Amino acid sequence: MTKEERIAKVQEMIAAPSCCAELKEAANAYLAAVGTEKEADAEKALVAELKEDVTPIDGLIAFAGSPTGEQIFGKEQAQAMLKAAQDAKAGGEDTCICAACQAGKALLKEFGA
Repeated sequence: MTKEERIAKVQEMIAAPSCCAELKEAANAYLAAVGTEKEADAEKALVAELKEDVTPIDGLIAFAGSPTGEQIFGKEQAQAMLKAAQDAKAGGEDTCICAACQAGKALLKEFGA
């Protein structure tokens, strides 16, 4: 992944509705630091936040199938999410299928974490 592709992937993650505030903050700090002497530290902070926030597929399955998941997404959407997550897991996916987690997964691989 080129530096430009990495930046685009970070921007894609930030734009995802499922990206939490803490991850957006770390990602924006990384983007602001690219090309400066602070880039390495900002990258380390971003990787640490990614490790905390990128959800395993089993976490998504548990959440989508929970009463809290139904409360947040509504019963139909939670059931659809649960099915999509179960299907993804059956297909070999190990990470949450939301746009933020998928971009985060790619960034963790890119950063060697």
